[in-house]
Amino acid sequence: MAETLALTESQTISLDSSGVAVLDRAFALLAAFGPTDDMLTLTELSRRTGLYKSTVLRLLAALEHGGFVRKLSNGQYSVGPQPLRLAAIYQRSFHVEHVIEPLLKNLSSASGETASFYVRHGEARIAIFRIEPVRAVRAAVAIGQEYPIGQGASGKVLQAFTQPPTPATHPIRGRLWAVSYGEREPDTASVSAPVFGVMGELQGALALSGPRQRLSPPDAMLAACRSVLRSASDATRSLGGDAAPYELSLNALQQDMFSLPK
Repeated sequence: MAETLALTESQTISLDSSGVAVLDRAFALLAAFGPTDDMLTLTELSRRTGLYKSTVLRLLAALEHGGFVRKLSNGQYSVGPQPLRLAAIYQRSFHVEHVIEPLLKNLSSASGETASFYVRHGEARIAIFRIEPVRAVRAAVAIGQEYPIGQGASGKVLQAFTQPPTPATHPIRGRLWAVSYGEREPDTASVSAPVFGVMGELQGALALSGPRQRLSPPDAMLAACRSVLRSASDATRSLGGDAAPYELSLNALQQDMFSLPK
């Protein structure tokens, strides 16, 4: 066994100097397969990763040997059985709260406001996770209580991504966030963003809420929206979803988007 695991000095040097880069490229190849890609050509894999075809071929050979990709009879490549085995292990050990709760704690701690995660239940929304700040004046959110789906930032987000688009929800679907000023409680304001899973399915709405006097100023709501979008992006990425749209939304944020309601 010791002889089998032993590395020569040259192999060790090679691993130290280029092993991480090789792994990064191999992972990039696996990540090039999207949810709707049954198979991809060598040319397409090269295009999506930005790697030379010769490099892609070498990496594919190694990945095929390990069961991570399969070369099909038509010369194209598909994902192999090994990721499925790892996914099964991950699913057995994974609980959504392991992703959401740490993000809510960080969001609440950094902002000093109440951070919550909502899911839709019929014509209502329910907070299934909540972290409140250590402040005397804060937004109160009860876990398990039903709130109207048509009120509040999280309700707008849940509506936008669980029913056909309308003139009111179409902008929310495009920018990935919604705000609310005193809709459920007159003295409360909130901002929310969706969280998606590996197949693009909606997992819920992450929200930050607080006293209206603190969150309503445009600069405060802009900062809150940035924090919520970053947290929703992190949650989506951790759940296997595509976080790229959040970066586009973050880059498009401007303070004049949050002018005080009349």
